[in-house]
Amino acid sequence: MQVKVELFGIPRTRAGVAETLAAGATLGDVFADLARCFPALAETCIDGRVLRPGYTANIRGEQFVTDPSTQLKDGDVILLLSLDAGG
Repeated sequence: MQVKVELFGIPRTRAGVAETLAAGATLGDVFADLARCFPALAETCIDGRVLRPGYTANIRGEQFVTDPSTQLKDGDVILLLSLDAGG
């Protein structure tokens, strides 16, 4: 399954894109797919299947999550941001 990932702050800078698609049934799967596609993003923001400290994800604009076992639905939108992205 694919989800849309929108990147903000440092994740956007490291990936070099504002949005992308990633594959995975869980948040950890998506992180692993992003790390594979964007090595510079992985170096800074992702450690295997989890986010490094200082980063968070938001699903559907409804909840902030970092648990890699969080189940996703086809078509979900994940926001990936550094905790300082808001200003």
